[in-house]
Amino acid sequence: MVAQNAQHLEQELAWLGQLLHARMQQHLGQSATPLPEIAPPNLSTAQSHYADFIAHYDFGWMERAALMLAAAPHLKPQLLDVFYNPNPELQQDYTEFGGVRANQHKGFIPTAETLLFLLAGNSLAQRFAVQELLSPEHLFAQHQLLLLEPPPEGNPPLSGTLHVSEEVLDAISLGETRSPTFSAKFPARRIQTSLTWDDLVLPAPTLREIGELRIWLQHQHTLMDDWGMGRTLRPGYRCLYYGAPGTGKTMTACLLGQATGHQVYHIDLSMIISKYIGETEKNLARIFDKAEHKQWILFFDEADALFGQRTKVEQAHDRYANQEVSYLLQRLEQYHGVVILASNHRQHLDSAFTRRFESIIHFPMPDPEHRARIWQHGFSTSATLSEEIDLHQVARDYELSGGSIMNVIRYSSLRALERLGNRILLDDLEEGIRKELWKEGKSQGL
Repeated sequence: MVAQNAQHLEQELAWLGQLLHARMQQHLGQSATPLPEIAPPNLSTAQSHYADFIAHYDFGWMERAALMLAAAPHLKPQLLDVFYNPNPELQQDYTEFGGVRANQHKGFIPTAETLLFLLAGNSLAQRFAVQELLSPEHLFAQHQLLLLEPPPEGNPPLSGTLHVSEEVLDAISLGETRSPTFSAKFPARRIQTSLTWDDLVLPAPTLREIGELRIWLQHQHTLMDDWGMGRTLRPGYRCLYYGAPGTGKTMTACLLGQATGHQVYHIDLSMIISKYIGETEKNLARIFDKAEHKQWILFFDEADALFGQRTKVEQAHDRYANQEVSYLLQRLEQYHGVVILASNHRQHLDSAFTRRFESIIHFPMPDPEHRARIWQHGFSTSATLSEEIDLHQVARDYELSGGSIMNVIRYSSLRALERLGNRILLDDLEEGIRKELWKEGKSQGL
């Protein structure tokens, strides 16, 4: 498949080269074949990643030319060297070619102006028609396939650089989309778990509500598309998880993704929130733009910091903070995937958000019965408990979350390994519990 895919891309790039040559001949007043008569490679029955991509979107020759022009700097940059021919009369670059020179990349970077020159030449009417490829309503924009980078302020909009998204490059070359790298431009990490639903210890009402979200993830397309409910229902699904730390909120998000085949991304709010006006919105826009149409589950942990209650406007900072909340509401309404907000306290969130949630799920502290289950299933089968340890009694005596219990299990197990053994001692267990209670600021002790 890799060799076949490379062959098809080579054919498509060669076709782009023919289009460029014909346009240049026409530009210089020489006879040339009209571009619509230069047929692209017939890939209708071909088997490759690129052929599947073209067939999926049913792109015509202009869309295919636009994609190849934007992808050429990544796949075959020398193909665009033709644009470096200077105007012999003015001894400078042709203005109509558009394009920019990057700092490190030595090749030609096409702009929207380059695309218009290729597909429309000097015809103003045709330029207007081609601009539809760059409209927000086109599949290019709606599915984040072909991106037009906004130019610096004061420059014509069509002078923005044209490029394909990393996901498109992955799809047409590798046949799969690689997970984005965590960075300042994408402050989110993909989270996964090796645990199963059997490891999740929650009361029945909470599990039932989680099941409703799981049903949505499994059947949303049937409901919205086949049943036609997309006309009356909002896209996407918004859910609030609230409860004390360590009660299973993050684990549940991972299990939902694992069970339904959806990637889960944990949003790092420390890199999202900025003291500079407008920066928080830009950081959020990067997340939502990247995630759109990929059916990712976006998980905002400790969401109070970003989704908190709006304040009375007493100074400029309050006004801008409220604008951030309003922007968040807008993006949540528009996102087609699932957004999960996790908070320790429901009342800390702005009521404007809670009214828009499809579900609000409480993750309570485990009762003694559930704590006993966590204790019993938490230890390794390679470990042996001391005879004086009564896990049911420990569960009754100490109100700990599941996360805290696992911390105790980790501590006491490491102490056993430190002794080059596998026996869990009561003293180590009690010391681990004491540490957790101290962290939580509880006066209860041993």
